[in-house]
Amino acid sequence: MLKILDALFGCSHKRYTFPITTRSGHRRSAAAALTGTYVVCLECGKEFPYDWREMKVVSAPAEHASNLGEKAEASVNRAA
Repeated sequence: MLKILDALFGCSHKRYTFPITTRSGHRRSAAAALTGTYVVCLECGKEFPYDWREMKVVSAPAEHASNLGEKAEASVNRAA
């Protein structure tokens, strides 16, 4: 029921902040835990995972979330 109301009257999430990348070893929000980078909706404040390679907001299903997280961690480890 809540999803229906949110779809009808909720935020459209059209305006985001610049992508924010968290440092490794620091506590991450749920959105940042997926890829290490997230954006925030400027209208409602909701956080969304962001993929730098694709340059877009990630809306992957839960089964793909672990694969994206592993890729992000591997790229962070290579950069360090």
